[in-house]
Amino acid sequence: VVEGTLYPLLTRLKNDGMLAYRWEESLQGPPRKYYKLTEGGEKFLNELHNVWKELVENVAQMNNQFNK
Repeated sequence: VVEGTLYPLLTRLKNDGMLAYRWEESLQGPPRKYYKLTEGGEKFLNELHNVWKELVENVAQMNNQFNK
């Protein structure tokens, strides 16, 4: 993932309330930003995980039907 892709995505997730961040001073270089999922972000991630599991199960089921 290139910098021009990652940081706009992180900013969008922060603006949507999915991420929070904090600044932390660094002994080596500039301060660093650390991101963490918010409660809403955790909920959304769990929903995505459930949708993904359902998709995988449906594809496997279709694959089994076609291979009979």
